Amino acid sequence: MKITYCKLKKSIQKKLLEFFVAEVTARTAANLLDIQPNTAALFYHKIRLVIGYHLSLEVNEIFEGEIELDESYFGGHRK
Repeated sequence: MKITYCKLKKSIQKKLLEFFVAEVTARTAANLLDIQPNTAALFYHKIRLVIGYHLSLEVNEIFEGEIELDESYFGGHRK
């Protein structure tokens, strides 16, 4: 899966991706790049969708086959 139907220039997309990785908010990134905040928020949303898609593929690979759990108990109340 990749980001499709994006009318932003590749240079703006690259800068937005850099801001996303640096944990800059979409509104701040929009102000720095002189684009509409909704445009930056939509691009951030598309980035999150792509990340989620690739993570779901990895989860399917990691949890293939049998899983053995030990007899440990986590949680509950202290005595």
